[in-house]
Amino acid sequence: MYRIIMDCDPGHDDIIALMAMLAHPETFEILGITTVAGNQTIEKVTNNALKVLDYLGFSQIPVSQGAAKPLCREPEPQPDAHGESGLDGPVLPPAVSKTTGLHGVRFMEKILLEQTESVTLLATGPLTNVALLLELNPEAAKRIERICLMGGSLYGGNILPRSEFNIYHDPEAARIVFRSGIPIVMSGLEICDAAAVPLDAYPTLAGGGKASRLTVDMLDFYTEYSRVRGWSDSAIFDLTPVMQLLRPEIFTGENYAVDVETQGELCRGMTVADFTGTWDAPKSTCVLKTVDRDAYVQTFLESIRKLDSVIG
Repeated sequence: MYRIIMDCDPGHDDIIALMAMLAHPETFEILGITTVAGNQTIEKVTNNALKVLDYLGFSQIPVSQGAAKPLCREPEPQPDAHGESGLDGPVLPPAVSKTTGLHGVRFMEKILLEQTESVTLLATGPLTNVALLLELNPEAAKRIERICLMGGSLYGGNILPRSEFNIYHDPEAARIVFRSGIPIVMSGLEICDAAAVPLDAYPTLAGGGKASRLTVDMLDFYTEYSRVRGWSDSAIFDLTPVMQLLRPEIFTGENYAVDVETQGELCRGMTVADFTGTWDAPKSTCVLKTVDRDAYVQTFLESIRKLDSVIG
């Protein structure tokens, strides 16, 4: 059983990652959700989390609104990927539930200090909240067993040629996290692309229950980015770290020391892995490298169908 704090910026793929966990209460205990500015403004991504939880019947899961901007920079929302709402496509009722009233960082701190067992921190957005937690309360941070994150890359980029968006958005925060020594499992662009879901796979959910219909509505919008480029599949980025926790046997990875470039017109936010052992630094980051895509896609679809039955 993984005890999870999810730090996210919903976002279609954040929501699908959340739904995959909700489908497996035998594997994931979600202690709470914190939000961070990234895909859209903090107000929009927080609202997305609340209204999806309300719609699916999980409004008891606490949500706390976190950092509205990166540590040292202005936010850069991505409406081309996620729309003006951050969750364009599905039409959901307005949120009824409210946030806890605690800042996301203080909420994480409170939850961690209350636990008698270690916690897995699932980070699917920029790492602003996580870095603030590490800086403000190292004692609480000691309760984190691992950080499973979607972010970074070994060789490519999706916002700059060598930079992935979550790390690019707040590279100073990412540097604090990667230098913390806490074990990290990194789902970078390469593994997310290797696990990309064929565009003809998710429509098989059409006609299913509430979770299936929501997934189809989200992916009809989200995958348009791939369709207009003539691609046959689409990476559901933030789903990947959840799938690794759920089905670790279908992944392989390798441990590296990883650091983050915070400067540079061409490479701000680049995650740099030490392949040759040049640095005197712990190899605390497991970078996922290969995946059985067929098993990944099957597990994703089965999880959404399972959530249909969980929520009735």
